[in-house]
Amino acid sequence: MAKVIFSSELQRFTGGETSLVVRATNYRELVDEVVARYELLQKEELAKMAVAIDGEIIHDPFLESVSAGSEVHFLFRISGG
Repeated sequence: MAKVIFSSELQRFTGGETSLVVRATNYRELVDEVVARYELLQKEELAKMAVAIDGEIIHDPFLESVSAGSEVHFLFRISGG
């Protein structure tokens, strides 16, 4: 099962929980499990965030696979310029 790690900014939506183990095999299933568990988290908000799967930042994660041992982080995007 994959492990989702929540940043301190997201922990306010998870009741202070720092991580969640999910059975998802791809990114879409993972998001579905996360929003089903935490009512305050919305798909739209997570879609705005950057995602790191096993240490690699994925720009378009919607079709990404998630393996049983994966670690997934949601990160706020930083704009530059």
